[in-house]
Amino acid sequence: MELNENAQVDTGQVRDVGRSGGGGLRGIPIPIGGKGGGVIGLIILALLVVGGLVGGNALMGDDSGGGDVAQECAQSNPERLNNVKCRNALFVNSIQNYWQSALPQHFNRPYEPSDTVFFSQAVTTACGQADSGVGPFYCPEDNLIYIDLTFWDQLATRFGARGEFAQPYVLAHEYGHHVQDLLGTEAQVRREMQRDPGNANALSVGLELQADCYAGVWTKHATKTTDAGGQPIFKSITQQDINDALGAAAAVGDDAIQKKMGGSVDESKFTHGSSAQRQQWFTRGFSTGDPKACNTFTA
Repeated sequence: MELNENAQVDTGQVRDVGRSGGGGLRGIPIPIGGKGGGVIGLIILALLVVGGLVGGNALMGDDSGGGDVAQECAQSNPERLNNVKCRNALFVNSIQNYWQSALPQHFNRPYEPSDTVFFSQAVTTACGQADSGVGPFYCPEDNLIYIDLTFWDQLATRFGARGEFAQPYVLAHEYGHHVQDLLGTEAQVRREMQRDPGNANALSVGLELQADCYAGVWTKHATKTTDAGGQPIFKSITQQDINDALGAAAAVGDDAIQKKMGGSVDESKFTHGSSAQRQQWFTRGFSTGDPKACNTFTA
């Protein structure tokens, strides 16, 4: 993966809020450090069935569209692409640039941008309070993506996903949940979960695998995405980058996580899909480049 050093980082798509309280919203425990548990991506089971959607809580902290990130990622800073916040902001720019045209093209729906919130240790969201143990997640109540950037170290050291393309893969997965929200898929699945709680885990797996597929679709088109001035964001994406994404997908499969926790594999408790399934659906998205090929619910 090679980013274009001339690409402009649009920090208006990220918010750096630091620490703003939290501790209420937790995902399914996995061993990523600290006293809490965590999970990759939106845990529909945790947000909608177990924890409930706590509407009305405003995001606490700086809502200035980037804060100091704007200065750190300014074109005048020659080291900006060595800054994890700037690199992640540029990944977000690329992902949203793709969906800005793809959603109308494939689904005849306008794309509504979503910011990514960088927080430290804990944050208050419209889905409840969260700490860094939850891992990256999308909150459908405020249409925001949340991540404590120290998660990347955990992903590398605890899960073994050390490839640099693991980061854009995870962010693209989270934006896949935003796309589901815009298309009404998330709301439809929520209703089905409430109607049939016994099938909630399987429905959650369908959502997560579709988000993986959407991440693969974006990866296919990433080198065609541009900044606000028309500059390409990526110079190249290599086969090694694809392997990195597949490695990250495998590392956070439900079976891999259950084994890391020292237990046996129990498919009835899957909420995201097995390592093989996550790789399969990312590959489906990448090979077809078509988001309509990502119907995980009828496959």
